[in-house]
Amino acid sequence: MSLLDWIVLISTLTIIILYGIWKSRGKQNMDSYFLGNQSMPWYIILLSIIGTQASAITFISAPGQAYTDGMRFVQYYFGLPLAMVVLCITFVPIFHKLKVFTAYEFLEQRFDLKTRTLASALFLIQRGLSTGISICAPSIILSSLLGWNLYWTNMVMGGLLIIYTVAGGTRAVAYTQTLQLFIIFGGMFLAGWMVVHLLPPDIGLKEALHVSGKMDKLNVIVTKFDWKDKYNIWSGLIGGFFLALSYFGTDQSQVGRYLTARSVRESRMGLLMNGLVKVPMQFVILLIGAMVFVFYLYFRAPIFFNEGQLAKVHNTEQGPALTQLEGEYNALGTIKQQQVKTLAAALESEDAAQVAIAKEALLQTDDKALAVRQEALTLIKKADPTADTNDTNYIFLHFVVNSLPKGLVGLLIAIIFLASWGSIAAALNSLASTTVIDVYKRLYNEEATPEHYLKISRFSTLIWGVFCIVVAQFASGLGSLIEAVNILGSWFYGVTLGIFMVAFYVKKVGGTATFWGAIAAEAVVLIMYWLEQVSFLWLNAIGCIMAVLFALLIQAFLPPKRPSPVSAG
Repeated sequence: MSLLDWIVLISTLTIIILYGIWKSRGKQNMDSYFLGNQSMPWYIILLSIIGTQASAITFISAPGQAYTDGMRFVQYYFGLPLAMVVLCITFVPIFHKLKVFTAYEFLEQRFDLKTRTLASALFLIQRGLSTGISICAPSIILSSLLGWNLYWTNMVMGGLLIIYTVAGGTRAVAYTQTLQLFIIFGGMFLAGWMVVHLLPPDIGLKEALHVSGKMDKLNVIVTKFDWKDKYNIWSGLIGGFFLALSYFGTDQSQVGRYLTARSVRESRMGLLMNGLVKVPMQFVILLIGAMVFVFYLYFRAPIFFNEGQLAKVHNTEQGPALTQLEGEYNALGTIKQQQVKTLAAALESEDAAQVAIAKEALLQTDDKALAVRQEALTLIKKADPTADTNDTNYIFLHFVVNSLPKGLVGLLIAIIFLASWGSIAAALNSLASTTVIDVYKRLYNEEATPEHYLKISRFSTLIWGVFCIVVAQFASGLGSLIEAVNILGSWFYGVTLGIFMVAFYVKKVGGTATFWGAIAAEAVVLIMYWLEQVSFLWLNAIGCIMAVLFALLIQAFLPPKRPSPVSAG
């Protein structure tokens, strides 16, 4: 990067850290540290919810996901708006009425301590691991750009983030996320505009969309039903609904966002607006990836987007063979450059026969290029068995670093860091709140002073930050990070949601049946994933349904449940 890029990057990150520390000033207690004194307006809730979802993984992996697999990933979010409506009717008023710090406090009042502890443990495991993956995402950027050691980069980036999260609590997280998102949306708009602007003069957005569509990258809706297909409208609407309902209704990283609202109405407004905004937002991010695909039809793509890994292979005995494959790949790239111009001309003339011929020729050449690329991936693995040959996370990064003007590169890199920090800070805050409220205070020390709990809260935030940095050291080989995080969540979210569904709607089932039903359901989910019986989105629905059914079945063999002290109505 240029000096200007470094100035933009360092200045942006410094401003965010100082702003977070400034927002955390003043006397604090448990209520302000975890709930922000329940003083947040709906628009801050909305931006905080979006900021918690939209990690660096969203901005690194999503464009690469569209580049490699088209835009069908957007169907993953189709169940989200309906989930927001259900949450506003059921979850939000109950949590506010009970004045809880965490979602899991309700479970002890409805069931018993062991069920609360189980749900807390499922959350801590899932969120701790996924947050480590989120830390790894921006570290990949710096290590790739500067040749830094990835492990040290994880520690530096995680360490900087922990500063204002430990100091400020949820108030600092919410307000820094708001500032971060304004910078993020502005920068992504500029990136989208630049990718079209950099195309040949006779190719505008309309022409680029036509080409992208003919290359099957605008496959937004897939109606064919297939249990093993990761992204179609059915898995998105049904599996995505269960995932969103669990994520926003039972994951403390999100529940903690809308519990900070000053009223039930403000919480509901934030969630409903999130349901309206999230799908278009993700659509635009994926569309940028589809446009990057068109860009690399006109300007040759590298055979492998992780240039640091390529450089390593070139220094091994496999180097000459890789050079030869790169020559073949580049030659096919030159052919594609001519063929895409032919396709664009046919589309402009609206000659259906010529469009079909030009499309088929371009697809055939693209298939040949993919075959050469596959040979290169095999060679990379042969030269370095530990290498990750999935370069989805590097595609958008490669475009940014090699194609955008000075200054804008630094801004886009800063955006990826800010997105990462926003989601990770919220996750660390929620991990700390669950640890302190559901574990430390409930199981070990119920009578300490407010000052003691605040001190433990900050210490817990620090410990979880260190844990997540350790997890990040092992996350770089997981392929597409956006898929890795969602798969990990699907292992646990459905079962946790099932526990809450029993709590809200099946009053005759008690804590013991729910506890063992959840454990049995979790075993089913993990076995089905291991056997690859269905795509991961369906695991959310299966986990929820199994947890409810097992709880009902086990309750039938237990003595009648005594009346619950908490009504779900």
